[in-house]
Amino acid sequence: MSAVSWPACSRFSRFSLLPLLSLLSVLSPASSLRIPPHDEVAQVARFVAHQCDWASMATVSSHSPLIGRPFSNTFSVSDGPRGSGTGTPYMYLTRMEVSVQDLQVNPASSLSMSLAQTDYCRLQGFDPQSPLCAHIILSGDTVEVEGLEAEFAQKALFSRHPEMIDWPSDHSWFFAKLNITQVWVLDYFGGVKKVTPEEYYNASLHRKHH
Repeated sequence: MSAVSWPACSRFSRFSLLPLLSLLSVLSPASSLRIPPHDEVAQVARFVAHQCDWASMATVSSHSPLIGRPFSNTFSVSDGPRGSGTGTPYMYLTRMEVSVQDLQVNPASSLSMSLAQTDYCRLQGFDPQSPLCAHIILSGDTVEVEGLEAEFAQKALFSRHPEMIDWPSDHSWFFAKLNITQVWVLDYFGGVKKVTPEEYYNASLHRKHH
């Protein structure tokens, strides 16, 4: 059996796939997310925070050889059950985790969330780095919550991350939140925009489009 030359194989793949790709582009469903107008910056921030189920958390490392340097890690988050977002990101943490050990030394942290985590940017053809693929950075201190707020955090997280219910009980899990002091939003051309915590929390949650 003779081998097919690379140029011939390349031409075959290119032209045979074109009709299929065109058909898929027509059949692909539009994203179910309806994003607030880009000039409603605080509302966009609330929208992104509610749609995202995880975030990249940056901490100040307390571990050698990175002591004092930035360190980033991934955490599951929830600002409330679907449709009932509060804007406050809650997390389920254990002190066995390296980033949580950083927080015990210095609670200063930032959470980065992007609509690239949903199907929106992919279906729109937006690269995750594109300003049109809305993303936010929330900065502040990550602190443990207790009492009624811990009960709400449990409801917020377990409703969207049901696997958490069965995580090992010997890890001394606790609920925490980011106390937001700064909000940065990139949702359109023209550079990053800042939103005060007051503006952020006063914005209504823009709901999903059905």
